[in-house]
Amino acid sequence: MSSELFYQSITSLAAQLAAKKLTAVELTQAVIARTKAVDSRVQAFNSYDEADALAQAAASDSRRAAGQARGPLDGIPIGLKDVIAVAGQPLTASSKMLANFVSPYDATVTRKLKEQAGAVVWGRLNCDEFAMGSSNENSAFRPVRNPWDLTRVPGGSSGGSAAALAAGEAIATLGSDTGGSIRQPAALCGTVGLKPTYGLISRYGLIAFASSLDQIGPFARTVEDAALVLGAIAGHDPLDSTSFQAPVPDYRSELAAKKGPWKLGIPKEYFAEGLDPEIGAAVEAAIAFYKKQGCEIKEVSLPNTQSCLDTYYIIATAEASSNLARYDGIRYGHRSKSATDAIDIYAKSRAEGFGAEVKRRIILGTYVLSSGYYDAYYLRAQKVRTLIRQDFLHAYKEVDALLTPTSPIPAFKLGEKSDPLALYLCDIYTIGVNLAGLPAMSVPCGFTKSGLPIGLQLIGQPFQEANLLAIARSYEQAHDWHNQHPSL
Repeated sequence: MSSELFYQSITSLAAQLAAKKLTAVELTQAVIARTKAVDSRVQAFNSYDEADALAQAAASDSRRAAGQARGPLDGIPIGLKDVIAVAGQPLTASSKMLANFVSPYDATVTRKLKEQAGAVVWGRLNCDEFAMGSSNENSAFRPVRNPWDLTRVPGGSSGGSAAALAAGEAIATLGSDTGGSIRQPAALCGTVGLKPTYGLISRYGLIAFASSLDQIGPFARTVEDAALVLGAIAGHDPLDSTSFQAPVPDYRSELAAKKGPWKLGIPKEYFAEGLDPEIGAAVEAAIAFYKKQGCEIKEVSLPNTQSCLDTYYIIATAEASSNLARYDGIRYGHRSKSATDAIDIYAKSRAEGFGAEVKRRIILGTYVLSSGYYDAYYLRAQKVRTLIRQDFLHAYKEVDALLTPTSPIPAFKLGEKSDPLALYLCDIYTIGVNLAGLPAMSVPCGFTKSGLPIGLQLIGQPFQEANLLAIARSYEQAHDWHNQHPSL
C-alpha cells in the first residue's frame, strides 16, 4: 500500500479523518498538488476549481469538528466525468459544441455526493466527445493518456475518470457507461469500475447519449471503495422516469455478510477468436482461483452474443441522433458566426460544433430511424435486444454471476486504431450488459509482460450489486493487483 495520501483508499483515508490524524483540507491539497504535478502529461482534466474544492474541504472539516460528519465519504475528493452536471462549473462533454457552457444545476448524483455524503466534488474529467468512443481520442480538447504508458490510450469513453484515479489525481471518480465506458477504461488503467443495473442510479443531470443504455457508476481503488460510492449515489429519484423504486442496501456491510462459494458461469462466446493470449491467460488464472475457493464453475452459452455489436450500434446511434438534435446553435451551445439565416445557423453550428465520431453516429442513427428503414433496423434491433437479455436471464437460472475478460486487448498506442470498426470491436465483451440492463464490474487481475493492466469482468443479476461486489472482493483480497501504481 502506498504511503502517499493520493494513492490511499477511501476506507483508509476515512479512518484517518475520523481519528483527526488528517484533515479534509490537507487531503484535498495533496490531490491538487498531485494533479498539478502530473496532469500536464496525463491530460485527465478538462478543468478544475481549486478554491471551490478547498472551500468544500474546509466545510467538511467544520462538520467533523462539530461532530456532524456525514459518513465515510465526507471530505474525500471525488472527480466527475464532464458529462455530469455540477452547478456553476463547466459542462462540456469534451465537445466544442458546449465549450463555454456552465451548468446551472447539479445532477442528482452530484447533489447526493455533496449534500448527503459530504464528498469534495473535484474537477471536470476529460472523455470522448459526448461519451462516444472507446479510447478517449475523440475528445475535442486533447486525448487522455494512460498513466501506465503515456503513449497509450486509457480506454473510453470515461478515460479521464480512469486515468485520473490511476494517476492519483482523485481518490475516486464517477463515469458513465453506455456500452462499456466505465469497465473498459477501468481494465486498461488498472482500477475497479462498476456499471450498476439500469435504473439503480439517477440519470438526471447526465448529458444523454443513448438514454436506454446510459448509466452512471463509480471508479475506485478497491471493491470496498466502489461499494461506498455506489451506496452514496444509488436510489430512486422522481426526477428520472427510468429510476427504479427499490431499497438501497448498505453495500459495504453486505460485503462482509455475503460469503461464497458461488456458482459462476463462463460464457464460451467470450473466449473465442480475437482475445489477446495474455489477457486470456490472466482471466483463466482468475477463474482457477475461484474454482480453488470451492466455487462451482460452469460453462454457459449466450448464443446471441454475435448480434450484440450490430444491435448496439443501431440502438445507440438512433438514440444519439434523437438526443443530440437539441444542439441547434439557437438555444445554447456553439453558434456559427458565419451563418446567414435560421437554417444556416442549424447546419453550420452542428457542422462546426460536433467532431467526426459524433457526426458519424448521428448520421447512422438518423438513417436507421428514417422512413422505410425504421422497421428493418431499429425495430428489429429492439427485438434482438430482448433475445440478448433473455440469454443472460436464462444463464442465471444456473449460475449466480458470469466471469469474462473486460477488454479483448490491452491498452493500445494513441493513433493506432484509425478504423472506427476496429475501435467498436474493443467493446465486444461489454455492450451486451448495457443492452440487457445488468450490473457488471471490472477488477484488476494482472499485467501483460509489457506492464499494462488487465481487467476481469464480473456480470451480475439485476439489482444484485451486493452479490457482485462480494464475488469481486473475494478475488481482490487474495491478490495485490489493486495496490500497484504507475510511476509517473
